[in-house]
Amino acid sequence: MPQITIHVPHLDSLNNAAQEFAAHMGKYTVFAFNGSMGAGKTTFINALAKILGVTDDMANSPSFSIINEYNSSTDGKPIYHFDLYRLESLEEALDIGVEDYFDSGSVCLIEWPDRVEAILPDDTVEVDICVNHEDLSRDITITFPE
Repeated sequence: MPQITIHVPHLDSLNNAAQEFAAHMGKYTVFAFNGSMGAGKTTFINALAKILGVTDDMANSPSFSIINEYNSSTDGKPIYHFDLYRLESLEEALDIGVEDYFDSGSVCLIEWPDRVEAILPDDTVEVDICVNHEDLSRDITITFPE
């Protein structure tokens, strides 16, 4: 599977990394963000959403609502940000209709995607955020489906 890695040396380079990521998104709409607690998934997703035209206040992870919808001023389509950390079961995800979001054609940015792995579309793009502990930089590895 094709992969791209974006190095984020420090927080000041986050917007550049988000721009580079956006340039590689292509036709894909579902992105599964993996990384340990505190790796920067929410922070990166917020920066990416702004690059994609979101002007809403997105200071927090959508942990309490599980799904947040943002409006993109670029194309008028919604962008969905999922934080599935508190999801209790796959059935709970099905009850809130996550499959409908995944099939909507809108960008879906998913934190803790392992909670719904069984129902992720085949064309889901895997995104791994790794903290380099020696300097606290991040590497964002994007793996595209074949």
